[in-house]
Amino acid sequence: MRSATSATSATTESSLVQPSGILIAGTSSDAGKSVIVAGLCRALARRGLQVAPFKAQNMSNNSMVCADGEIGRAQYVQALAARVVPTTAMNPVLLKPGTDRRSFVVVRGHPSGTLEAGQYAAGRARLKDAAFAAYRELQAQYDLVVCEGAGSPTEINLRSGDFVNLGLASEFRLPVIVIGDIDRGGILAALYGTWALLEDEDRALLKAFVINKFRGDASVLEPGLERITQLTGVPFRGIIPWLLDVWLDSEDTLEVGHWRAGTALSATARDRLKVAIVRLPRISNATDVDALAAEPGIDVMVTADPAVVEVADVVVLPGTRSTADDLRWLKESGLADAVGRRAGLGRPVLGICGGYQMLADVIEDDVEGQVGRIEGLGLLPTRVEFAAEKVLARPTGSWRGHPVEAYEIHHGIARPIASDRPSQPFLDGWRSGSVWGTMWHGAFEADAFRRAWLTEVARMAGSQWQPDADAPGFAQRREHMLDTLADAVEEHVDIARLIDPTRAGTRGSSV
Repeated sequence: MRSATSATSATTESSLVQPSGILIAGTSSDAGKSVIVAGLCRALARRGLQVAPFKAQNMSNNSMVCADGEIGRAQYVQALAARVVPTTAMNPVLLKPGTDRRSFVVVRGHPSGTLEAGQYAAGRARLKDAAFAAYRELQAQYDLVVCEGAGSPTEINLRSGDFVNLGLASEFRLPVIVIGDIDRGGILAALYGTWALLEDEDRALLKAFVINKFRGDASVLEPGLERITQLTGVPFRGIIPWLLDVWLDSEDTLEVGHWRAGTALSATARDRLKVAIVRLPRISNATDVDALAAEPGIDVMVTADPAVVEVADVVVLPGTRSTADDLRWLKESGLADAVGRRAGLGRPVLGICGGYQMLADVIEDDVEGQVGRIEGLGLLPTRVEFAAEKVLARPTGSWRGHPVEAYEIHHGIARPIASDRPSQPFLDGWRSGSVWGTMWHGAFEADAFRRAWLTEVARMAGSQWQPDADAPGFAQRREHMLDTLADAVEEHVDIARLIDPTRAGTRGSSV
């Protein structure tokens, strides 16, 4: 077997004929597919290729608005990595879980009904058609389409209706690369099991294995990798090391691992700012928190503990896919009382989108939660009414002279109501005392605005935190991480052999 230490030796090969696309699959969810696709897109873009990311179907409540509609946040970031304009063709089907048994369906960026659990295997023919049409659209426009699978390609109970993993690869004869996360343990069994469960026709599409998140001496792995290749006939094309300082917009859940350590170490430091994010059961667009967590001196903790909510310097109620249901949970858990006590003491509370809606006096919802009229937390003088048509927008504005660009994804419309409570506008929303609310996602990625707002709430909380004027901005940090990913892919993965030179291509670009 080719040594992993020589993985870069073939990357300088040129004039390779390429397939129209490749599929990056994984042994499981969170194996690293999204980040590897992003890194590969950036590495290939550096070489002058016109590359597009693609995920036929994404199941995520973290999404983004591009020019023609709503797509998964991961595909948006992958498009940035490829240095191309994001479009809904890159994620034609988006499923947004509303309950454990129902998902709201977004097709080509716009709402398209619901999908019940019992319909998952059999009720998706129209989604498959939309996904394949989108792939063909990208295929005609780009040198290479880097596709991301979903979950595992060996979900054999779903294979007959699959159009995201091997169903996609089979339709377009895509070479398949399987990524395995060695940090989970059992990597050799996971890779072999992935191959062993496939039918012969699908096995023939598997062209390479890649190990992700490796720490240590790669030579220790060689005997195991050689044996897997002997058993399967599938070569290993790279071992990617653990990249500690790399994070990308999460897809399914709020990634908190790299924040918790900082919080624990600085629990009593007054020159730091402790931010508690309420982990709502149906949390969505949790990526709003990333910009806060990336700021030097900010410790972010995700929690469902009322005691933590009470003592934090700042509390954030993030977005949610079901405002009414999560508001009910907030009240039943005691968190609503904790938030209310904070507000009464003048301690900062921020609500974003669904979290902002919860802060209202009254909510009228006959659309999303279908609960009719319910009482909100009563901390902002607003009334929220849910409309049938979803708002998808890319607004701009400012706060105290600091420009802000954002995006909106919501059915609920918040409007001010008469009140004797002092209040003032905040972005598109309102502020009353120490309570702030906005429908705008992504606003805190604006560096000057974020730092000015954090400076004010730090003062209100009695924290001595001050922004670091020399720290890199959020967009700069993201670009650095994309380049770090690409560097790792360039160094540790045999890119030229991932893009199989024996296959007929459509545009004839070189690597």
